[in-house]
Amino acid sequence: MDTMKLLLGATVALLLGALAVSWQGMKQGVADTSPDELERLKKQITELRREQDNLKMQRELQQLQAATPAPASPELNAADIAAMKAELEAGKAALQELEAEKAERDAKVEQDEEGLLAQRNLESGDTELRRARMIAEALLVAKVREYVEDPDYGGFATIDVMMPEQVQPGTILAIRRKTGILGQLKVSDVSAEGAIANPLPGFGPIEPQPGDELILPPQY
Repeated sequence: MDTMKLLLGATVALLLGALAVSWQGMKQGVADTSPDELERLKKQITELRREQDNLKMQRELQQLQAATPAPASPELNAADIAAMKAELEAGKAALQELEAEKAERDAKVEQDEEGLLAQRNLESGDTELRRARMIAEALLVAKVREYVEDPDYGGFATIDVMMPEQVQPGTILAIRRKTGILGQLKVSDVSAEGAIANPLPGFGPIEPQPGDELILPPQY
């Protein structure tokens, strides 16, 4: 704003100087004023008018800028604020969902633990119940493929091995039917095609059937 005042002051001074010279030239007469001097004064007047127009345009531009409101700050933008609120609400909803899932999971674990304790309490007074549970939970390591009755050797079973690391020559396998043990077999030979096992003494009258499950005998 100080620069504008200085330019306006300089313009006024030049105008006054030009008027003084023009007034002096009129008093002396046109004949006494040289053509060069008149031409110089015309140029000064033209330049002063151009400067005045330029200053006026700059002043109007400054007034227009002062009257135009500044754009809203990004931090204060209504759309951004709404988006942040929506994101915050979504985060709260996700947190509540995770808390609900955790509470449900904890409740299920507690229920399972209570059921396990109840099962153990029942088994403490019922050895048969405990035995049936251990048989049902025993790891399946093989299945009977075929059982061959041999009058001379008492029969043998060919088996499909499902867990080779658990089945070796000399391994004792129990034949599982539901939650009971039908009898026991002793592995005599193991190959890539399967294994051969012979029934141990005390084998029941019921013969093994293809598909019978073979497990490692539980330690009751």
